[in-house]
Amino acid sequence: MSMTFDTKIAVVLRDDLPVWQKLNVTAFTVSGIAAKVADVTGEPYEDGSGNRYLPMFKQPVLVFAGDAASIRRAYERARERNLEFSLFTEELFATGNDIDNRAAMKVVPEADLRIVGLALRAEKKTVDKVLKGLSLHR
Repeated sequence: MSMTFDTKIAVVLRDDLPVWQKLNVTAFTVSGIAAKVADVTGEPYEDGSGNRYLPMFKQPVLVFAGDAASIRRAYERARERNLEFSLFTEELFATGNDIDNRAAMKVVPEADLRIVGLALRAEKKTVDKVLKGLSLHR
């Protein structure tokens, strides 16, 4: 059964990151969507033996990659459209907990943010406009 969605969940990663950082950024940024967007996850999963597992997103998550300038443009387009999105900056790789993460971001002005990733969920057309010029991660 194929389903279509009016919205799109997308992650954008800076293409020069090591693989472990790309995975880390993806996990952290999509957690913001799961935490704040109502009805974005489905029901818990259960295997044939009756073991239960946490629910996951109801729709696919598309992962894009680009250089620092492309990600900055996507960031600016998302801000121009007043979209809510999660953001991961280089400084967060040096911290080890949520309190220090927020403190590290708080001291950096918007123009100086060294963005390595972001995640958003919005209407498909809006996400496509925000991500114009970025390619799916390979």
